[in-house]
Amino acid sequence: MEFLEILRKRRSVRKFTDRPVPGELIARLLEAALTAPSARNTRSTLLLPVTDRALIDRMAQMRDYGSAFLAKAPLAVVVAGDPAACDVWRENAAIAATILQLACVDAGLASCWVHVDRRPRRREEPAGEQALDYLRTLLPLPEGCGVLCVVAAGYSDFEPAPLPAFDPRSRILSLDDDPHAAE
Repeated sequence: MEFLEILRKRRSVRKFTDRPVPGELIARLLEAALTAPSARNTRSTLLLPVTDRALIDRMAQMRDYGSAFLAKAPLAVVVAGDPAACDVWRENAAIAATILQLACVDAGLASCWVHVDRRPRRREEPAGEQALDYLRTLLPLPEGCGVLCVVAAGYSDFEPAPLPAFDPRSRILSLDDDPHAAE
């Protein structure tokens, strides 16, 4: 698949079939994600693939908003980072998660990002238990690591609508439009 086609085809999909993702495909996805650039080549991103149905169901309860669909995914990839390795571990992890999602498209899979970092379990209790605290009770996460997100992945059970049309030029700034450029 051509790169621009992958970019255009990537959509946030929250409905998956029961079809499992083969282990060799999971390995390819993780390898692709770990090719992501990182600040000063620190390679601070850690990935934890989860395929156990019961465990994914429990992970889906990490938040009372925005994570329930995870229960329907045959694969959940925890995207974590090591703050001791790099002060911009979140940015490194975000790049890796994005590459993971693009690799999913290229492999014929759908995906959706569930944000974890600094998200409360209960929307009405922002200062209460955090999603990360809950995940730590379920998963073998290294001490001190942070979790940016969980990427739900699998075979989509529907064809998502194409991206809405927009003029990308409206999001590109130009020095020609800068009133201070002549100063």
